[in-house]
Amino acid sequence: MFGGGNMGQMAGMMKKVQKMQAEMAKMQEELKKRTLEVSAGGGAVKVVVTGEKKVVSIKIAPTAVDPEDVEMLEDLVTAAVNEALTKVDDLMAQEMGKLTAGMNLPPGLL
Repeated sequence: MFGGGNMGQMAGMMKKVQKMQAEMAKMQEELKKRTLEVSAGGGAVKVVVTGEKKVVSIKIAPTAVDPEDVEMLEDLVTAAVNEALTKVDDLMAQEMGKLTAGMNLPPGLL
C-alpha cells in the first residue's frame, strides 16, 4: 500500500526528530546551569535566577529600604523577579528557535 520511498522518508524524518529532541534535552540541561541577573529601580533591587527559574539571590540596596514606603520596595522586588523569569522564557525560546530553524514544524509539535 505504501511505497518504499515514503517509508524511507518517514524513517529519515523520525531520525531527525529524535536527534533534535536529544539536542533539545542537552540544551535544556545546559540552560538550567546558566544564571541571569536583572535589576529594577535603577539597580536598587537585583535578582539572579537560574535557567530552571529558581531564584539564586536577591540584593537590595540600602537606599531602597524606606520604612515609610515598604510597598515600593515590594513592587521593585516583584518587578525584578518577574522580569528575570520572563528573560529565562525568552532565552529558552531563542535557543529552541536555533534548533528548529528551517524545519517548518507545525506549532505545538515539540
